[in-house]
Amino acid sequence: MSQRSDAVSVPMAAVEAGGRLNLPRSSAVVLLSFGLTALLLFLIGYRVYPFLHTILNTGVFLASGVLALLLWDMGAGAGRPLLQPLAISFAISSGFQFVHAIVEVEWFGALEAIALSQPWLRPATWPPAAYILPIGILCALWLPPAWLRAPRLGLVLLLLGAALMPPSIWLPKYTVPVWSGVTRPTLLFVPLLWALVGWGCWRRRGADRLLSSLGLMAVVLVGAHTAMLYSRTTADTPALAAHLIIVAAYLTLLFSLMRHAATDMLERSRAERELAQLNLILEQRVSERTAQLEQANASLQAQIDVRLQAERKLETQLSRLDLLNRITRAIGERLDLKSILQVVVRTLEDNLQIDFCCICLYDVQAGQLSVSCVGVGSAGLALQLAMAEDAVIDVDENGLARCVKGELVYEPDIGAVASPFPQRLAGGGLRALVMAPLLVESTVFGVLVTARRASASFRSGDCEFLRQLSEHVALAAHQARLHAALRQSYDELRRTQQIVLQQERLRALGQMASGIAHDINNAISPVALYTESLLETETALSARARTYLETIQRAIEDVAQTVARMREFYRQQEPQMRLAPVQLNMLVEQVLGLTRARWLDMPQQSGVVIELVTALAPELPAVMGVDSEIREALINLVFNAVDAMPEGGVLTLRTRSIAAGEGGRAGARVCIEVADTGIGMDEDTRRRCLEPFFTTKGERGTGLGLAMVYGVAQRHNADIEIDSWQGAGSVLRLLFVPARQAEAAAVAPALAYALPPRLRLLVIDDDPVLLRSLRNILETDGHAVTSVHGGADGIAAFELAQAGATPFAAVITDLGMPYVDGRQVAAAVKRCAPAAPVILLTGWGVQLLEDDDIPAHVDYVLSKPPKLRELRAALAGFQPRAAAAG
Repeated sequence: MSQRSDAVSVPMAAVEAGGRLNLPRSSAVVLLSFGLTALLLFLIGYRVYPFLHTILNTGVFLASGVLALLLWDMGAGAGRPLLQPLAISFAISSGFQFVHAIVEVEWFGALEAIALSQPWLRPATWPPAAYILPIGILCALWLPPAWLRAPRLGLVLLLLGAALMPPSIWLPKYTVPVWSGVTRPTLLFVPLLWALVGWGCWRRRGADRLLSSLGLMAVVLVGAHTAMLYSRTTADTPALAAHLIIVAAYLTLLFSLMRHAATDMLERSRAERELAQLNLILEQRVSERTAQLEQANASLQAQIDVRLQAERKLETQLSRLDLLNRITRAIGERLDLKSILQVVVRTLEDNLQIDFCCICLYDVQAGQLSVSCVGVGSAGLALQLAMAEDAVIDVDENGLARCVKGELVYEPDIGAVASPFPQRLAGGGLRALVMAPLLVESTVFGVLVTARRASASFRSGDCEFLRQLSEHVALAAHQARLHAALRQSYDELRRTQQIVLQQERLRALGQMASGIAHDINNAISPVALYTESLLETETALSARARTYLETIQRAIEDVAQTVARMREFYRQQEPQMRLAPVQLNMLVEQVLGLTRARWLDMPQQSGVVIELVTALAPELPAVMGVDSEIREALINLVFNAVDAMPEGGVLTLRTRSIAAGEGGRAGARVCIEVADTGIGMDEDTRRRCLEPFFTTKGERGTGLGLAMVYGVAQRHNADIEIDSWQGAGSVLRLLFVPARQAEAAAVAPALAYALPPRLRLLVIDDDPVLLRSLRNILETDGHAVTSVHGGADGIAAFELAQAGATPFAAVITDLGMPYVDGRQVAAAVKRCAPAAPVILLTGWGVQLLEDDDIPAHVDYVLSKPPKLRELRAALAGFQPRAAAAG
């Protein structure tokens, strides 16, 4: 026992020593040598060393690359979660350092473009490499494990490096001395980041042995990058000294990693030696036991009968031990309870001449035994005794009651026992009975039942063997149950983690979508205003031009509806839909026009032909819905159908009416089908295709297309049916409830507002394009418009006009503006003129209205992109109080 404790204490001591700084001698030599070299450069004086600079740049790239490979291998083999994020950070930094070093080579011929890119590519790669490595190490130290997975962390660091390249090109590489003589202010934060890395490694030094060496490297790199701040040209003395110290720091970490690997190898070798020693001791004990048995056997040779009896007994014991060993090994290799029990009963039947054998599981609450496993040779007798698998046996007051209390029961002749269970066995011709409890932690969970036809046929050795076997079986069965419970818990935990991860992805996507929605609404607002104005005012437009403008207007409305639905990723409540009659035939024609490039032009560029077939039923009933949502769902279905036909095929769009009762449907339906002759789906893909984020397109797919279609169907109370044949295409149909005439008539027509009288308006926004378009449209309606860029200038313009003879009749302002936003503008307007109307025009308008979060001092909220009729309606609503000001 003491030897085993010593074997365990060695790695524990190594782990505890990981929190202390134990610098290898090779690392100390490297630091001292490179440090003295750097000091020598300063003693020589300020000079430029271009060739040495190239060599050191190559050394930095090679050292960081080797560190990345070594850390990745160690992390993959040792199960240390910190190492692989560190490897990713070194690898990304090494990539930028490689580009920085490779452009210094004098390339010729076909590779001359690399040399020509040196003036801008060389200064654009060193700062990202300098910043990425400490940032990656800080992420590895402090971020949760879910954020440190290789694809995610690598992508984030690559994007960060790419984002740092343009500023590194645009900003001056060297400046006149500032702040204590610093000539490279763009690298000012690098020493601070390495200082944070050193502090973080010191704080968490007990978590991993590598952190002490990593902290030492960070301290050395603080000095190296501080020297870099005073460099005045590419290969001068401070730069060369910094490069030398960086290489020394990397080599120090490399030597530390090698020492850690050697230490691990030594500990493993020591453990193997100790295990071998334990095996030798065990073998010695076995040998001693064998010698004792041989000695006892020799002492019995004088008495022939006693010797023969002893030999037979010993052989029996050895055979029992061998059988017990074989059964133990067999059940030890299994983790399934049913399989363990089957091995036991089959082995007993084959080796102990058991006439009947079964294992029953005990239900403490019900006080019953249920037959879990019956031997193959006992199956016929089990049917005769009504003891087949899953049969239930009540616990009687004789043998079974004692057995479930933990007692081994042996009945030499059950014919003389009056209890029900022994009598049942006696009815099958059985006489001798042994029942061994399966006992774990003082709790019986089962019973091993063995019986023979001859009375008194079980000897004491047989009973002892069955008792020992029951202990092994109980332990193996208990472990199997624990393993099954752990497996179930693990599966549940994994499913929970997947759900949480998916929710986090949706939340992050929703938060990002909110900002994107605001920017998209701002961007499409001028297009929406100009399109609506042209359709209204330009009466001389050709039919073709008017059709084009109507298509543009419809596409803008679809974009606005899509942007509004983007908030569904992180808002729990269902958005309110404004239903209107929708003609599916007209919608199909619009979808074909909008997707023409995907099913005609783009395939033809690759030599692929997709034939379009439409079968639209005449006089198709209308359905109640949102045309933009249904149109977007059909666009997704068309895109999926085109993607399923990489070699070309037939794309079919079909509409038809389905009468009540047709196909077993309860009521009438209006059906629209999108069919293709593409690759089709197997059964598993067809079953899962509507799940969010499930895709068969690899990196090209998001897994949200069909999930969005399913969401549209759910919101419209429509059914979705999918038929697919692998290699023969797919058919996806949407089944809508037809609109009743009363529903269609109940939809209120769009309100038409007369042009309000001429007003003097103040328009405030930080987007010059939107500001110009609003001014043009309002001036077209006859208003006198003053446009101001920014909230501060808008407040000043309003106060100036209010103090003069021509105040503004109303103010139209954006919400999100730098420095002074729309809330501050509204408050300032109301302080100056409480009766002046304020209209808030914002990309977050729908969200503000749905959340009932209208800012104070705002009289009316309009969403971007604005509709001309809504803007006129708002101005018309302010006519009574604005007339005097106008």
